[in-house]
Amino acid sequence: MTGKPLVALKASDPKMARLIETTEPIDTKAWRRARPLGDPFSVLVYSIIGQQISGYAARAIAGRLTERFGGRMPSPAQLLALDPSDLKSVGLSQRKLEYLRSLAEHIISGELQVEHLDTLSDDEVRAQITSSRGLGRWTADMFLLINLERPDVLPIGDLGIRSAVQRLYRLDHLPTPREVDAIGEKWRPNRSLASLYLWASTRQAPKPAPPAKAAKAAKALATRRPARRTTKRRAAD
Repeated sequence: MTGKPLVALKASDPKMARLIETTEPIDTKAWRRARPLGDPFSVLVYSIIGQQISGYAARAIAGRLTERFGGRMPSPAQLLALDPSDLKSVGLSQRKLEYLRSLAEHIISGELQVEHLDTLSDDEVRAQITSSRGLGRWTADMFLLINLERPDVLPIGDLGIRSAVQRLYRLDHLPTPREVDAIGEKWRPNRSLASLYLWASTRQAPKPAPPAKAAKAAKALATRRPARRTTKRRAAD
């Protein structure tokens, strides 16, 4: 990604600028396509299914659930009408079953207005999503980042983000969400882009040095004089 947001982000923090320079460029559209997309209810259902299990297991459970509805996620009313034993049979725990039913109930009651989330502010979206059992700040932040494509979201509770911030600032401890929030203030209004680079920095190897620098380093190594060997005189018997 290029353009003003990237330039502004690099200018906001020298440490972030160095991280960006040593990380492969990020295609934000490709990043989003690799995440669960769709109607808001389906995305939030998938978020609940995926809690504390592997991506493979989450996809398997979601697949079994959608098979019951012709290859798509059920609507809130359809989910509530489904017998709890049927939901358990696809691999859902009792707690996740309760979370899914709470989500459906919040939508039907109008407390969670999923069709109008795109008209709300970031904090209003967070408040609505977290009003449902089992949906916390992290889920709300990921929804804002991926589905609503909001530009200034920093998932302060995400372990990957916290670990990346620890490395970036060479902290002697894993920063708390509050500490990450304070550090990230300088990245406004491009904290979403900062988040993507922080995540990428935990997965990518550093970019290779430019050819000119690499050649210069090789030449210096080749011309370096070998260390003089010293031998110890053997002691007399």
